[in-house]
Amino acid sequence: MAAPKAEEISHPPMDQLQGLEYCLDSNPSWGEAIFLGFQHYILALGTAVMIPTFLVPLMGGSDNDKVRVVQTLLFVEGINTFLQTLFGTRLPTVVGGSWAFIVPIISIIHDPSLAGIPDPHSRFLNTMRAIQGALIVASSVQIILGYSQLWAIFSSPVGMVPVVALVGFGLFDRGFPVVGRCVEIGVPMLFLFVAFSQYLKHFQTKQLPILERFALLISITVIWAYAHLLTASGAYKHRPELTQNNCRTDRANLISSAPWIKIPYPLQWGAPTFDAGHAFGMMAAVLVSLIESTGAYKAASRLASATPPPAHVLSRGIGWQGIGILLDGLFGTVTGSTVSVENVGLLGSTRVGSRRVIQISAGFMIFFSILGKFGALFASIPFTIFAAVYCVLFGLVASVGLSFLQFTNMNSMRNLFIIGVSFFLGLSIPEYFREYTAAALHGPAHTNAGWFNDFLNTIFLSSPTVALIVAVFLDNTLEFKDSARDRGMPWWAKFRTFKGDSRNEEFYTLPFNLNRFFPPS
Repeated sequence: MAAPKAEEISHPPMDQLQGLEYCLDSNPSWGEAIFLGFQHYILALGTAVMIPTFLVPLMGGSDNDKVRVVQTLLFVEGINTFLQTLFGTRLPTVVGGSWAFIVPIISIIHDPSLAGIPDPHSRFLNTMRAIQGALIVASSVQIILGYSQLWAIFSSPVGMVPVVALVGFGLFDRGFPVVGRCVEIGVPMLFLFVAFSQYLKHFQTKQLPILERFALLISITVIWAYAHLLTASGAYKHRPELTQNNCRTDRANLISSAPWIKIPYPLQWGAPTFDAGHAFGMMAAVLVSLIESTGAYKAASRLASATPPPAHVLSRGIGWQGIGILLDGLFGTVTGSTVSVENVGLLGSTRVGSRRVIQISAGFMIFFSILGKFGALFASIPFTIFAAVYCVLFGLVASVGLSFLQFTNMNSMRNLFIIGVSFFLGLSIPEYFREYTAAALHGPAHTNAGWFNDFLNTIFLSSPTVALIVAVFLDNTLEFKDSARDRGMPWWAKFRTFKGDSRNEEFYTLPFNLNRFFPPS
């Protein structure tokens, strides 16, 4: 067979992703932007409700406490998102609650001095204060690494691909395993969302591809109504308790417990308490959140049709994220924050990477966290519905990570080795830690030093973190002198510094002429 002509298979590498309707700086009309912002708010609710629903009962908290924590988390999420889009990386990223902090938080909950408190409410308050203290101390890691400009980790596109891709793929256990808990809601949601956002995307009303833009809102409304019908018609009356919790729309107990109006404020649970062991374990989670966010920023820059953020911009974003974790600690949100991966994926499925849309969604978070009853109404959407959407959005973020391979030589055995091994270990090691923890009820690191266990178990439960360790080590030790072109260094070099590419100024310059005070390096 004759070899195909070169032009038949050539797709020249592109710095900026094409095919987006609105990039970072261009804005849809106000009406469209408000609906898109509301859609991002609804998507962010999934994690914002799931984390407190899991943690607050373990801490001894009641339904009232759970609602207050959800409201506080959303309130601070809104503030952090606004700060990040205005002064941080300026990318269209929602800064939400993070699952990375679960290991150190659970070990604080099981600390004998707290677990032994007989009264549930006072146990909840004391545990919350201990978590706040640990978060306040640990936030210094991101603040220092960010503002000192020390955080510029990626050596080349080869080292970056596994990290960005596993920011999406590493969350596979939040996808279909959760959909499977209530198949009759989850599977229709998955099909509807794909149908609206992909197959029917050319359906237009007044020049607006309404089904593609609002696929999430429309499909959630349809499936939520359908789930409500199933609940009201008694379809789950004689089903097991677990099925009822996952499928019914009246199990969240949020609306009845929510106040009409409540403004979260700092130190609302009392003064934080500080413990060195707790803080040290929490530092590992802050490092993990730092690595996962870095990967998510790279993906968001591509889905906003911007250039990859230079090291200076990335460091600035991480510094503000550290301040965000400090605010989490001061307000008592029960967990730290990181970039919400699902919201990055939504930029791709709507093809709108506008910064203004995300700032509007931050406004919705703050508004609905103060108006308790309305916020609680949306927050009682069953998790299975969110998990179905995650299957698409996490996959989309992962494929954006893979798209950076276009700048490397994938016919090089060295690159194939590094990417393959870091991918495999990035999925396999956390899976081992997860399975071990589920069986033994403690992580593989199980010494007498609690902080050391938390540190190791947190680091190795995170796919992007394991992939980063493996990929950066291999990329910088394996024939790295002679392989600069194969690694994509000529392309990468111009995005290392702010002045390296003229487009950086357009995307990443601070507002209000603040660049005079914070000159880019």
